[in-house]
Amino acid sequence: MRDGPGWAAVCPLDVLVPGRGVAVLLPSGTQAAVFRDRAGHVHVIGNRDPFTGAYVLSRGLIGSAGGMPFVSSPLLKHRFDLRTGRCLDDPATSVPVFRSRTR
Repeated sequence: MRDGPGWAAVCPLDVLVPGRGVAVLLPSGTQAAVFRDRAGHVHVIGNRDPFTGAYVLSRGLIGSAGGMPFVSSPLLKHRFDLRTGRCLDDPATSVPVFRSRTR
């Protein structure tokens, strides 16, 4: 995934179970949540839930609404678009999105 000016390897692809998230600590000190959806696409967003301040988004449930992949926070159930980071339940709130690639 992209962390600052360079790419950072975060985990082997086979560790990512479709439908489940993994929390990773980046070289910059930031936490990210990495998801592999059931179609095999990898999504990376910030792991911090902006509503509670807890680093828990990697433990959320992923789903889709109208073809849009999202993760639902395990605490207050706010849904975040995995492509844009925008909160579907409060459009004024979002989480960071990181570019990713697989090898």
